[in-house]
Order: sequence, then C-alpha cells, then structure tokens
Amino acid sequence: MSVESIRRFCLSFPHATENLQWGDDLCFKVRGKIFTILDLNSVPPRLMLKCTPERFAELVEQQDIVPAPYVGRYKWVSLERLDALPWTEITDLIEQSYGMVAAKARIARPSKVNSKATKRLRPGTRPQ
Repeated sequence: MSVESIRRFCLSFPHATENLQWGDDLCFKVRGKIFTILDLNSVPPRLMLKCTPERFAELVEQQDIVPAPYVGRYKWVSLERLDALPWTEITDLIEQSYGMVAAKARIARPSKVNSKATKRLRPGTRPQ
C-alpha cells in the first residue's frame, strides 16, 4: 500500500478533490469537507479518517492506531503506518468516512435556488 494508491482510491469518489493544507497534509474533500487526510510529513506517512463511534472505539484499541490529533474527539482515527490494517479494511474505512462526510455536506449546503424559493413562500402557498 502506498500514498499513491490511497490517493487514487480517494479521488475515485464522486466530487472528491485534493489539496495540500497545513504544510504537507494531503486532504481529500467532498463539497469542501475533509473525509481523509494523509500526513506526508511523518515517516512513515499517517492516514487519518472519520469513523462511527463504535468503530472508533474498536480501532483505537489496536496497535499503531490512535485518536487523530485535534479531531479525535469527533471520532477521527490516525493510522500511524499505512500497513496498520489490511488494504481492504482501509478502503472500507475510507469509503465509510466519505459517506458520513458527504451526507453531512449535502445537508449543510442547500442549493441557493431552493433556499431562496423556500424563504419567499409562506406556508400554504404554492410556487407560480
């Protein structure tokens, strides 16, 4: 498993983008919200992603997996090595992280057309 294989996998999701932030952290985002981070400054590179509370509790009990710095309280984990888990498990975790973040990003960003139309309509009225 390599940084490039994780990068290709993260960018395979709909609307996924990447950019460097905070120095050499390669952040993968959906609609502006981060779903996975690769810390390229650490040797070996670290992988950080969002988990369900249940999965978070399971993962931090394993060797080389800790709560992610700054965001661990939001159930983000840090894999201190890219081989801390099998590839299939890492891809499952990235996919789940993407799903949770994408679902929240959709709710947090209503379309401008719909939000303006909703503000103009009063209960019981219909659009013309």
